[in-house]
Amino acid sequence: MSEREHVRVAVIGSGFGGLGAAVRLRREGITDFVVLERAGAVGGTWRDNTYPGCACDVPSHLYSFSFAPNPRWPRNFSGQPHIRAYLEHVADTYGIRPHLRFHAEVEHARWDGDALRWEIATARGPLTADVLVSATGPLSDPKIPDIPGLDTFPGKVFHSARWDHGYDLRGKRVAMIGTGASAIQIVPAIQPEAGRLSLFQRTPAWVLPRADRPITGLERWLHAKVPATRAARRGLLWGIRELQVSAFTKRPDELGLVEAVGRAHLRRAVKDPALRAKLTPGYRIGCKRILLSNSYYPALARPNVDVIAAGLREVDGSTLIGSDGSRTEADAIIFGTGFHVTDMPIAQRVTGADGVTLAERWKDGMASLRGTSADGFPNFLTLIGPNTGLGNSSMILMIESQLNYLADYLRQLDVLGGRIALDARPEAVAAWSDHMQRRMERTVWTTGGCDSWYLDANGRNTTAWPGTTAEFRRETRRVDLAEYALLRPRTGRRTPATAEEVAV
Repeated sequence: MSEREHVRVAVIGSGFGGLGAAVRLRREGITDFVVLERAGAVGGTWRDNTYPGCACDVPSHLYSFSFAPNPRWPRNFSGQPHIRAYLEHVADTYGIRPHLRFHAEVEHARWDGDALRWEIATARGPLTADVLVSATGPLSDPKIPDIPGLDTFPGKVFHSARWDHGYDLRGKRVAMIGTGASAIQIVPAIQPEAGRLSLFQRTPAWVLPRADRPITGLERWLHAKVPATRAARRGLLWGIRELQVSAFTKRPDELGLVEAVGRAHLRRAVKDPALRAKLTPGYRIGCKRILLSNSYYPALARPNVDVIAAGLREVDGSTLIGSDGSRTEADAIIFGTGFHVTDMPIAQRVTGADGVTLAERWKDGMASLRGTSADGFPNFLTLIGPNTGLGNSSMILMIESQLNYLADYLRQLDVLGGRIALDARPEAVAAWSDHMQRRMERTVWTTGGCDSWYLDANGRNTTAWPGTTAEFRRETRRVDLAEYALLRPRTGRRTPATAEEVAV
């Protein structure tokens, strides 16, 4: 980058969100933009997560862009290498490479109220932008809990999202911490290699069968030659998941039948009553993310595996002490403890119009208008922002809806003309956030009796979307200027939109 490059739009991150934004910008005729990526390749979480067994739990034909269908998916649920290859293909096919800036981690971004632009400091130098789009995603920065004595452990320690492929697990005493979506894939993959595998399970997960299989050559041929078959497959996958939403968001009691499937799945794989009791959840299915696996339970039943029904409390040398007082010897500790979701690190690096960071603005909980715009942060949009997460469908659907909003946001700036910025009105953000929290009251995430990563430190669900993906698309179809104040360059003042401006 030049010493002081200026672009119309700067996008942070090159995962699904960042690449999707880049493609949409080009489709809108906007080529004056850059994609700032801290690593040396595209892919986001699908570049970083290379642990054994890494795969998606959403069907491949739904977990892809609608504008970039892939008729060659090899399986119903594709693995990490195929998803990353798909993202590389998107970057190549849609001409995104010239816009990519690798090894350009955003160190800080500050709103300049006089110039009405973002001043961005990156590892490759400074630049400015009229509009800043954060597409870092919630699954980008691993979270390792603060465990007393962890620094005394003499063996190997790493997080599932930073897998150390140079460390040989064969014959080792391995401790797996956590039972989330990554852990249930890792455990079956490493169990045959480990000398002893100890799983620290603070809370058992609901696990359902995974309807995975290879996609046949005939199916791939049909999807390539007859696009209608590919569209029908995607539509069916989408429709089924849309019909499931009301049980999660309005009528959690209807999930009892699904729980019966989960219990039957557990009984078939685990014959030991004591182990089965440890693995049986005590909360409503769906309260935590439902996991899919055919190999997790069988792996836990193997003779070289111990399930410790407790969290990791402390470490004393090579001894791991559980919250139940149990003591386990280990040579390696693998943390499958998730990511900074409700406290995204990028929020600490973005300073808005009033001189406070986004993290400071969100200290009592994340809140953005339509999951995209935070008040006090003009011309700043977040993809996969507050209350946009899904528990049963494809996040790509949500990303594409937000891309519609981004496109209309830029059109509104063009129509208004000149040097101008939009800043979400605090009352509009508060109204949207209150609406989200009222809708959360009936959901399984609130009533299901669990403590999940959907909830922030105050117990509020600022992560999940309490509706269908179709509903979110309607809510983000266009920008309502009445929900924004306009910033003008003469004074940098913040004013409500006039009736004439709203009618434009």
